[in-house]
Amino acid sequence: MARKLYLYTTLGCSLCEKAKLEIWPQLEQFRLQLQEVDIAEDPELLEHFATQIPVVGLGDPRDVCIWPFDRAQLNDWLRQRI
Repeated sequence: MARKLYLYTTLGCSLCEKAKLEIWPQLEQFRLQLQEVDIAEDPELLEHFATQIPVVGLGDPRDVCIWPFDRAQLNDWLRQRI
């Protein structure tokens, strides 16, 4: 089973679509499965990430990679954690 890479997002987030272009190449390399999480559905996540999305993480909302990031930055972040 692939480990999940969480994309904290919400409906209509145009930056999130740009972030996906940086995320997709990393999924196969790190054997990850993308899981989108709508922060609007969780009051704690909404409070925590309201002005920061898109944000990606491996499950701990305190340890995330915050936009803007490019492929190299995301790759470095993932390498340090996987």
